[in-house]
Order: sequence, then C-alpha cells, then structure tokens
Amino acid sequence: MSRSVRLVPATAALLALALTACDGGVHGTPGSSGVHDPYFPKAGNGGYDVGHYDLTLDYTPAGRRLTGTAVITARATQDLSAFNLDLAGLHVDSVTVEGKQALFERAGQELTVRPHDDLSKGETFSTTVRYSGTPQTLTDPDGSKEGWLPTADGAVGLGEPVGSMAWFPSNNHPSDKASYDVTVTVPKGFQAVSNGELADQSTKDGRTAYHWHTAQPMASYLATVAIGHFDIRRTTGPHGLPILTAVDATQAEDSKETLAKIPDIIAWEEINFGPYPFSSAGAIVTRPGDEGYALETQNRPVFPADEFETTTVVHELAHQWYGDSVTPKSWQDMWLNEGFATYAEWLYQEDHGGKSAQQTFQDLYDGDNEAIWAYPPAKPTSAAHISDSPVYQRGAMVLQKIRQKVGDDTFYDIIQGWAAARRHGSANTADFTAYVEKKDPNHDFSEIWKDWLYGDGKPAHP
Repeated sequence: MSRSVRLVPATAALLALALTACDGGVHGTPGSSGVHDPYFPKAGNGGYDVGHYDLTLDYTPAGRRLTGTAVITARATQDLSAFNLDLAGLHVDSVTVEGKQALFERAGQELTVRPHDDLSKGETFSTTVRYSGTPQTLTDPDGSKEGWLPTADGAVGLGEPVGSMAWFPSNNHPSDKASYDVTVTVPKGFQAVSNGELADQSTKDGRTAYHWHTAQPMASYLATVAIGHFDIRRTTGPHGLPILTAVDATQAEDSKETLAKIPDIIAWEEINFGPYPFSSAGAIVTRPGDEGYALETQNRPVFPADEFETTTVVHELAHQWYGDSVTPKSWQDMWLNEGFATYAEWLYQEDHGGKSAQQTFQDLYDGDNEAIWAYPPAKPTSAAHISDSPVYQRGAMVLQKIRQKVGDDTFYDIIQGWAAARRHGSANTADFTAYVEKKDPNHDFSEIWKDWLYGDGKPAHP
C-alpha cells in the first residue's frame, strides 16, 4: 500500500518539539485507528468522543470541486499523543488542534493527527481540518454506491455504512454520535438541503450559503447533503412538528400524493412507537437512479422518486426511532434498525386494511424464499451481507415471535419502552434481549433467541 506523508510544520526543530511537547506532565499514547467493528474494522477511531461537527462546505456542481473546513469538538477518553480521523480521498490542506498547527499524515482512509501538545484524558479539544478536492463515490462491500454521488444537476452525500468519510473527516462509526452544524455554499439558483433545521440563508457575490443545524445526536452515516434544484415545501405534523420536504424540481408533481401522507404516517408511528424523537421531519426526493435506494438520513430521509411510495416512507420514517435515535453500537446490530423498520411496514399494513403481521410472518415462513434463512439476523456472515433479507425479514419475524409470546399490550410496551430507554443513544443485540427479559420476566425468551435470532437455518416451527 502506498503511503503519502505530509508534516506541518516541516522544520526539524519544530518536528522534534511537536513530537515531545506535553502539558502538565501528560504523556499520551496514540488513539487507535479503528474501533474493531466486526465488519468494518477500520471504521471509527479510539481515544476520543466527538460532541459536535461544524462543517463549512463550498461546492460548484459544474466542476465537482468541494472545499471544506471541519471544526470537530471532542473529548479525550485517554491521554493522547495522536489521534485518527476517517477521511477518504480529498486533499488535506492543514490541521490545527486548539489553534496550534498539528502534524498529520495520510494512510488510506486514516488521517493521523499529532497535536502540538499532548491531550489529557477528559480534556475537551477542537480540531480544524481544511481540505479540498473532488469527493469520491465509494462502493460498498455489497456493490451499492455511497459517499458523494453526483446527480443530474448537483450531488447527494450518503453515508451508510461508511460513505460520510468521502466528504468530511469524522469518527466514522455509529457508536459515536454528535450534534452538527452544516453550512453549504452553492451557486445562486441552486439549493443545499441537509439534516435538522435551516438556521440561516444568505446570498453574496452570486453564491448562496445554507446553514443547517442538527441539535440531537446523529451518527455520521446519517448525515446528508443534497445539492440541486428542489421544490421545497413546509408543513407541520403532530404537535406542530416542522416538516420540510425537498423534491427534485422534475419530480414535484408526481410526489404530491405521497408527500401529503407524511404527517399522518408520523402520527401513526407515534401511536405505535412513542413520541417522535427529533425536532423536525421531512424528506428529500431525488430523480430516479441518482442513488438507487432510500436511506433513513436523520430528520429527512432520502428517496429516489421511483421508491417514494407509502410503504418505503413508513419504513424510513420508522428508522427515526429505530436506527437514528436508537443507533447500533456496531454494524453487526443492523437488524435492530432494519428488522424494526420492516416490522413497521407489517404493522402499517395490518392497521390499513391489509394482511395482519401474523399473516405476513406465516407467508414468509411457508414461502420458498430460501434467502431469508441464509444466516441468523444477529450474525450476518460478512460486511457484504449486512443488508440482506435475513436482517430485514427475519429480523421482523423475531419481533413477531416476541409479540406472539407476550401479547399486544406488553409487546407495545416493549417496543415503545425500548425507543424511550435508548433515546439518542446506541445499543446492541444483547442490550435489546436483556431489555425484553427485564420488561417481561414472566416469560422465557430463550427459544426465540436461540432459534430465531441466533440460530442457523429455518426454525422447525413457526
């Protein structure tokens, strides 16, 4: 593997000073270059916890050039002599830590930063990374595209599982969530839409800056930016919840019917899952084929126009509870996202004149789709398979098995209580099974866990 190294400042005297200096006798060690995720071992970094990202981006679609400044506020979880950020491609122009120039080097997706002064455990520090270049479109292990995706008239940034590192440096793992401010400057006439709420908009010298603020914690893979020409509409949902939708101008007319359902879908999901966990909601609708899949980006899921239909909206909005608010601790826990969102589709169908969730469960069990049984939902076989049908359909079947055992009243207590107990946090499968067992100590769930959640092959009995 080629490895390019750039040291700032470059003089030998300052290099020696930067490598040996410390404050107050602190002697740190480097933070790890990954958090040992079972499927994406290079994702994330050790030694610190991010509290806030302040991203200032400038993008011109015609040249596809991005200029960015990322101010990352974090807390050291150990004494640090160096730490890593995840950044794929792009050119790093400079790095400062607490206002002082820092040494940095690049190796693959790892940006290693060596601050002028060692950082003490518990210390809050600010890192500023200035960078530029043409952001990359990345290919997932399953063959889908993520990262920075050019569109017919702009671009969209999508991050699941690790694509956000294509357009900003981060601690790129769902176990580390933070608040965000994202300011995107684009040529006048273009719009830039992101997560959260629009805090400010201004035009100067033929360019317009859009400042979006996300107050609630967000995993890096849920961050998005969509640049183009949009029909932007504002309405309200339950309890006056602000809803902002941005639809590609060429798709606006065809999207009206589904857009109108969003407030009612959120209201229905609140009945089933508890209070909506964020301060705004909405959707971004792109042209068919721009990215090829819908994604539950926080506050404002992204949909290609040909997938902007009721069941998909139900699914992606359910993720606001399960996946966005309650976020997986590792990518092995994807079923806690996708099984829950798939089960939301089953419940919506049950409540709106379609098949019951039990009938959907039985049809899947009796059907000939062997892919469902390829592996247990809590143990995907590799990174290439974390979005396969066992995670979705069989994950939802686990929830139906719990419902069968405990009855509706306790079941809804469980799924609503889970969303409330882990609100704005992270969780894994063991956390969930322990929660279910504590919530209903009168039932034995061991057979469900053994046969449906962790067991290989098709269980002997539905």
